[in-house]
Amino acid sequence: MPSRASDWSTRHSVLVNARRAADLVNALTGDPAPDPDAVAAVLCEYGEVDQLRLTVQDVRCMRAAAMLLREVFVADHVDTAAATLNRLLQECSGPLRLTSHRGGTPWHPHLDRDDDAPWDEWLLASSCLALAVLVWDHQRSPGRVCASPACENVFITQGQGPERRYCSRRCATRERVAAHRRSRPGGRTA
Repeated sequence: MPSRASDWSTRHSVLVNARRAADLVNALTGDPAPDPDAVAAVLCEYGEVDQLRLTVQDVRCMRAAAMLLREVFVADHVDTAAATLNRLLQECSGPLRLTSHRGGTPWHPHLDRDDDAPWDEWLLASSCLALAVLVWDHQRSPGRVCASPACENVFITQGQGPERRYCSRRCATRERVAAHRRSRPGGRTA
């Protein structure tokens, strides 16, 4: 039987990987087309090696993958999110396997076809795995699009505390201030 510490570690790892997926979707799907260095910076924030060099072609392919992943976040119901994940897992991943990246990391699961898979295949497979575990564990959609009309960012809704509606405190505050201004006589939005 796994220890509680190992259970926490696994859950934490899944949540971190899901947040990485959301941050990459945001970095890759915004306008204008993303800069390879900006995408590499997001990857480095989540533990990829420094000096990471992505090409314009890598980012173009990753952007296409991120657009597919975005469908999971915009799903309005857990059944839709699960169906989208099932489709992506069937179409875009290999069999579940364990890897240590040739002894460079602790053993962990992968769904990409091999340790040298292209970035877009890795992004889809690793993100689908993390998001699928969140659906399984919580029986609800793993994320959503920010409720602020001025924002298109996606975010993970699961974690500590109540389910969130906004991607950040900044968006929540902006909407709260706008609602307050509208509620005042002669109120205007900023």
